[in-house]
Amino acid sequence: MKTDVCKKGAAARAAGVLLHISSLPGRYGIGTLGKEARRFVDFLRAAGVAYWQVLPLVQTGYGDSPYQSVFSGSGNPYFIDLETLAAEGLLKKSELSSCVCAGCKVDYGFLYERKYALLRKAFSRFSCADSAFRAFEEEGAFRDYALYMALKTAHGGQGFAQWKRAYKFRDPAALQAFLEKNRQEYSFWLFVQYEFLRQWQALKGYANANGVRIIGDIPLYVAYDSADVWANAHLFKLNKDLSCRKVAGVPPDYFSATGQLWGNPVYDWRAHAAEGYAWWIGRIRRAFALYDVVRIDHFRGFDRYYEIPAGSETAIGGAWRRGPGAALFEAAQRALGTCDFIAEDLGTIDAGVRRLIKKCGFPSMKVLEFAFDGDPNNAYLPKNIGENSVTYTGTHDNDTLVGYLSSLPAWEYCRLIGILKPLLAEAGISARIRGVKSAARAVAKLALSVRSRLAVLPVQDILLCGSAARMNTPAAKEGNWQFRLAALPSAACAARLRAALEEAGRAL
Repeated sequence: MKTDVCKKGAAARAAGVLLHISSLPGRYGIGTLGKEARRFVDFLRAAGVAYWQVLPLVQTGYGDSPYQSVFSGSGNPYFIDLETLAAEGLLKKSELSSCVCAGCKVDYGFLYERKYALLRKAFSRFSCADSAFRAFEEEGAFRDYALYMALKTAHGGQGFAQWKRAYKFRDPAALQAFLEKNRQEYSFWLFVQYEFLRQWQALKGYANANGVRIIGDIPLYVAYDSADVWANAHLFKLNKDLSCRKVAGVPPDYFSATGQLWGNPVYDWRAHAAEGYAWWIGRIRRAFALYDVVRIDHFRGFDRYYEIPAGSETAIGGAWRRGPGAALFEAAQRALGTCDFIAEDLGTIDAGVRRLIKKCGFPSMKVLEFAFDGDPNNAYLPKNIGENSVTYTGTHDNDTLVGYLSSLPAWEYCRLIGILKPLLAEAGISARIRGVKSAARAVAKLALSVRSRLAVLPVQDILLCGSAARMNTPAAKEGNWQFRLAALPSAACAARLRAALEEAGRAL
């Protein structure tokens, strides 16, 4: 197996910026696939950035996390640009005012009430007889999703565990009868996916035409309350009543002393293997229809995964189990050819995971925020980072650089600076550190200097934002996924970033 994202050659040394669609600025409560997204592509091109990394584009539900979705192949209806719908004649410009939100953070409750109302109004003016829409429907990729959402709506938002037996266990006659009575609701959910994909493909086309490739994200697990599980119950470790028998998480680690109890159902990998990993191959195929490069979240779970008895209060009592290993990716390569993956190998890593990454040939992830513990063998120190990797200052699960440095006790901050200065000197980087922001800027320059063929900076670290701009705090139940930019980075910011990329040999 091989991947081209970190291909060898003089032109392969590149840079990316991490910014989720939800964090784009705009008038309507959340970032969308409209003009601000294109202007961000313009910023990336001006700055010499070759990659735009986003988080999962999926429809979010309770908790607002893109790692818990009603369908792993869905697009988030909140990302649909209302002004584009108005230009298509599906909304009146005067109607858009109901979704204007002046808040500086994403307000998901506001969006749930206001944006869905406008999307339903747009749908009421849309012709389902449109030939392109009919072809989309006949393709069948979103049939289970649309049926699932129609059933959820009919059950007051409840997931399939609360439905009557005929629906829960997918009795064909009962589902057909329901569909005939609820065709309009079913078609609405097809409509939002149709519009999302049209807008996303237009945005991706614009990015690619400007030399910017999109890095997307495929979570290892899917949500229990999802069309994925409902339509493929035999592929998960469930009880006979379709309740979870085992759930996913990770043991105690850097982020949490009691581990992380994610609650997702875990896979029955024997059942997947018996079907030639067809479900996963379909999922990967959908991902590469959306993205140029795919980051596989929690890659270690393909070697060994951590499962916890359903109903546990913490992740402490779980156990490690064997995953599918390289067999899944070998099957995907036979079916799809070479796939440009990035392996997210953070957290508890052992020799088995390292062997799997080496066998697959995927670039792994390095995070500089983890580099300053004083251990000369720390895997995240620049001297220990190889070419076949992607280096980040931090990920969406980390605090921003400024926030992280500001949170350190004075003694620990001084110790970190004592480690940082020699690393900068070794890299030939001239940096005067006079405070937290200058130190954060120096760490970002260090990230760009390493041997990794790709270095990615979260936009918060480019703009030197504090902890208020953090995207996600693992194990925290509130306050996540709300960060938004008040405005796009300026032309002056683009010029400064381009200069840094040129100095590091990474400019587009």
